[in-house]
Amino acid sequence: MAKKSIADVNVAGKTVLMRVDFNVPLDENCNVTDDRRVRMAVPSIQSVIDRGGKLILCSHLGQPKDGEDQSKFSLKPTAATLSTLLGKPVTFATDTVDADATAKVAALKDGEVLLLENLRFNKGEKKGDAAFAAKLAAFADIYCNDAFGTCHRTDASMVAVPQAMTGKPRVVGFLVQKEIQYLSDAIANPQRPFIAILGGAKVSDKINVIKNLLGICDKVLIGGAMAYTFSLAKGGKVGKSRVELDKVELAKELIQLGGSKLVLPVDTHCGDAFKGDCNKVVVKAGEIPDTFEGFDIGPATAAQYAEELKSAKTVVWNGPMGVFEMPPFDAGTRIVAEAIANSSATSIIGGGDSAAAIQQLGFADKVSHVSTGGGASLSMLEGEKFAAVELLDEA
Repeated sequence: MAKKSIADVNVAGKTVLMRVDFNVPLDENCNVTDDRRVRMAVPSIQSVIDRGGKLILCSHLGQPKDGEDQSKFSLKPTAATLSTLLGKPVTFATDTVDADATAKVAALKDGEVLLLENLRFNKGEKKGDAAFAAKLAAFADIYCNDAFGTCHRTDASMVAVPQAMTGKPRVVGFLVQKEIQYLSDAIANPQRPFIAILGGAKVSDKINVIKNLLGICDKVLIGGAMAYTFSLAKGGKVGKSRVELDKVELAKELIQLGGSKLVLPVDTHCGDAFKGDCNKVVVKAGEIPDTFEGFDIGPATAAQYAEELKSAKTVVWNGPMGVFEMPPFDAGTRIVAEAIANSSATSIIGGGDSAAAIQQLGFADKVSHVSTGGGASLSMLEGEKFAAVELLDEA
């Protein structure tokens, strides 16, 4: 699945349209509160401007709706953040393909950066509109996709724009290149034992991932609230725990399909209220008292999972083991994260809450790869092909 990268094309004197993922959180004063996604795009950006290319950046931010205050979805604050990171000015266009963007694209000089306003301010973006895409495509000589978090989508900037630029170089940025390398190639040819750890609240969110990974992995370890749906499927008691009653039959099928590969918790850390100082009890899996709720895997499960991870050569983790934001129910997630960090395995953290947990617990620099896209990484773990990546130039 190797694709040509931005490093493989001559950008000197040429205009590059780079789709980035600047979908960053903003506070009530529209200040960027977490610049990680902007920082992750800097190597690809730097590669273009250092080699004398003209760079146009485009991204979405949030889900602006008609009639809403658009200012809280503006990308203008990210231009200031990027300018600080690059140590040079970043020009901002107040629209995407209209008068201001057109004038500023025309004025762009070699080594300069222009950021367009939020793509989703134009209805053509979500609709994959060809006319909107053609206007964006006409701005540039080269297309670069460095927005992994949006690779599973078919928005205009992801699919219709590179389609409109057929015949021109269409490449990946370093971020997307790295995501493909880990999430696609490592899973296609994993070193064994290959262990997947899946957590989070819903079985329904992870059905296809579980099915796909059961066919590839040596073990799939289950945690998080979805473990209680599996508990019900085995005839256990789950008290007030969060379950998906309509997914119990499916959980039974997965248990049968997985056999010894599918590893479920052996104990549960419960509380009688959703707060850290509630009454707590550790019980065997499937024996949760009626007035209690499961909030984390228990210590025996955490120890078992940590032991399993010691011998792993490839690890994929998607979804926390419990309510990791609320001690003491962060213990299971912390023990699993620490075991992954201490292992010699190629370790891939699949975005979303898992990425937040590994950052919060301080282990992000001790794993091989932390994905920038929760939804996209899940789709890739399901074995899905992305049109946004498939149509780019082969290496």
